[in-house]
Amino acid sequence: MLPAPRTPGHYRIALVCLGNICRSPMAHVVLDARVADAGLDDRVSVVSAGTGDWHVGGAMDRRAAALLTAEGYDASRHRAQQVLPSWLEECDLVLAMDADNLRDLRALGPDPDPERLRLFRDLDPAGPGDVPDPYYGGDAGFRDVLAMVERTSERIVGEVAALVG
Repeated sequence: MLPAPRTPGHYRIALVCLGNICRSPMAHVVLDARVADAGLDDRVSVVSAGTGDWHVGGAMDRRAAALLTAEGYDASRHRAQQVLPSWLEECDLVLAMDADNLRDLRALGPDPDPERLRLFRDLDPAGPGDVPDPYYGGDAGFRDVLAMVERTSERIVGEVAALVG
């Protein structure tokens, strides 16, 4: 179950990985598409970022973008950014792609609300765990991440829809 929106009728979700070029932007693109498909894009906003700053301003990893494009998603608008500490209090839900990202997010400031700061796969119908980083692997890793992101995004949209009416 997701936490209630901070602002009634609107929900803001942040997706965070290490560099914001593979996992979190893939999740961002897919979740944005699912939100739009559900007719919630006027009430639900999605952002993504990395805990590190070395890719800020850069495009998504070419392999991630190519896979998303091949699957019918628009990966062209993404530009990497670094997570802001204020997101922990501004967003309704901050989802880290792995335990290391979650630890880094917890270190950003005052003890965040554990209901609002969680692992992305805590919401995965297939079960919890880390979203593995496909950066140093081959195409199969990106396909695995996309499958995780798609099924988890479906669940997130279903739960958010009940919260924003």
